[in-house]
Amino acid sequence: MVDALKSDYSTAPISKQDKVMLDYVVKLTKDATKCSPRDHERLRAVGFDDKGILQITLIASWFNYINRVADALGVGRDELPGNP
Repeated sequence: MVDALKSDYSTAPISKQDKVMLDYVVKLTKDATKCSPRDHERLRAVGFDDKGILQITLIASWFNYINRVADALGVGRDELPGNP
């Protein structure tokens, strides 16, 4: 399952609800300005309520934020020659 998700979540053996959630998270990650009420309606159609949509948005946004901070500060990266 992990390999299938890493390779291409859209073809992984996951529920429709998980696929719609991941579609939303990918869109949010790539360009949050593209997220619209239509995306929220798709999430509602597979069973998420407003609280769930907020939680998905907050969690995905937090991970995007913290990963960018860590990347900018070089956290977890070995120092490379010429890259102090």
